[in-house]
Amino acid sequence: MSEYNTNLSVQPEVTAFFDEVTNTISYVVKDPSSNSCAVVDSVMDIDYAAGRLAYDHADRIISYISDNGLKLEWIIETHVHADHLSAAPYIQEKLGGKIGIGDKILIVQDTFGKVFNEGTEFQRDGSQFDALFKDGDTYRIGSMQALAIHTPGHTPACMVHVMGNVAFVGDTLFMPDAGSARADFPGGDAGTLYDSIQKVLTLPDEMRLFMCHDYGPNGRDIRWETSIGEEKQYNIHVGNAKSREEFVKFRSERDATLDMPTLILPSLQVNMRAGEVPRDDDGNPMLKVPINQL
Repeated sequence: MSEYNTNLSVQPEVTAFFDEVTNTISYVVKDPSSNSCAVVDSVMDIDYAAGRLAYDHADRIISYISDNGLKLEWIIETHVHADHLSAAPYIQEKLGGKIGIGDKILIVQDTFGKVFNEGTEFQRDGSQFDALFKDGDTYRIGSMQALAIHTPGHTPACMVHVMGNVAFVGDTLFMPDAGSARADFPGGDAGTLYDSIQKVLTLPDEMRLFMCHDYGPNGRDIRWETSIGEEKQYNIHVGNAKSREEFVKFRSERDATLDMPTLILPSLQVNMRAGEVPRDDDGNPMLKVPINQL
């Protein structure tokens, strides 16, 4: 039995936008009773080698919202992503809305503020965001109530966002045949991730789940929707009542073989600032490359 109240009778409209470069899926979630909507896990394009940013992916989302006469109320980050850059400020400038993330962003900001040797001008209080969610907090998208569930393990600030009969799980879970995300980043922990996944799996079996990433394991087509029931039964890392001990052993051994994500250095610097690119003393957009820090 879940400790969280959910309302499966509310069925929001979910439109997905897949980014092939980072295998990220962003979403527009529309309240079924109004024109209000939210954006979940947006993407800003980067050519890292050339040092150039672009907004093609975000512009697709903006065009969809504008063309359908929707009102953007929330821009949700499920966590501080390490594999793609957020376009939240760009979307907010065009359409409005509030940027929200889990309140444990303060831990992430403190950790990576040190890694990137940020000065005192970098605020580590989450003030770059409009809202910091605690476990169990609710907010509204039009008339639809949304719920934030703290799910640390991949990162300290990870949250699953439940909106009616759908939930956006960030990197806490992948599709059943892909399992779960790594837990070896600073502040991550395999045992904590297992506990968070078990908390998510107490939601109703019929709850629709939407992934932040999919990589098409074993050559299958890219997919991003499953359900609580399917995850409980078929997830290759936690399904069929796998034990915490089994998960921690597998996850720790697997993580030790993984390379760092290609975009981890720009992603962390930008995403811990709610999508803003850091600037040098002359006000120019500038990213750092710390050596031997991760």
